[in-house]
Amino acid sequence: MIYARNGEDALSKRIDIVSPGTGNKHWGTTYFGPRSSNKEAPGPQATMSELQANESVVPHFHGVSMFQLFIAGYGTIGNQGKELKPLTVQFKDHHTAYGPIVAGPQGLCFVALRMYTGNSEPVYLSEPGYRDRLKPSKRRNLTSPQVHFSIEPVMQHRAEVAWETLLQGDDGMHAQVVRLGAGMKVQGPEPKAAGGYYVFVGNGDIVHGGEVLPKWSMVVVENSEAGFEIQAGDKGLEALVLQYPRDEA
Repeated sequence: MIYARNGEDALSKRIDIVSPGTGNKHWGTTYFGPRSSNKEAPGPQATMSELQANESVVPHFHGVSMFQLFIAGYGTIGNQGKELKPLTVQFKDHHTAYGPIVAGPQGLCFVALRMYTGNSEPVYLSEPGYRDRLKPSKRRNLTSPQVHFSIEPVMQHRAEVAWETLLQGDDGMHAQVVRLGAGMKVQGPEPKAAGGYYVFVGNGDIVHGGEVLPKWSMVVVENSEAGFEIQAGDKGLEALVLQYPRDEA
């Protein structure tokens, strides 16, 4: 199937949540599926978290591989304090620990994107017995260079489609930026080549099913689909195309 969610509509349903790891109160938005799950269900799972100023997310792992996009604010990740500037792409295999994530004084916003709904409950390294819940994994925890977006006239008047690779693996995992001028179209990756993919609107808007989807909207293309055409709206489009490993199909 192909799923789509308007970012403005999703954000209109933002709620207050409490971090299960720290007890801190911040904000959460659900795009697809439940916010957290402990069993498999049909369809993708995508959530946004908006952290308070200087809030920390303690080290943990999940049972489902995911891309994570740091899209607003500022922060750091890991014991070395690697900077998270918008927009940064991260890929983490299932059962791969990461953190801490520390928000800066202006807060930090990130989106977790999973191709399917599975065991996404966080397992904290501070919990006794966490090692018993680990399973074999490639243990990749990859972070991209910062993605820079165009000003609107440059994006709108782009004459050619441009693709840029951010992260890539030997199992079909591939994170790219695609840039299109106003009204331009391009074929997305072959869905059956790997585990399907997300198209996340980082700048401009995308047209899907007769609807114009604005910034921070997303489309999910499962690997059962024959193909997907990416179409820019009148402003042009700069989107993240996030392809999942073959074993995530």
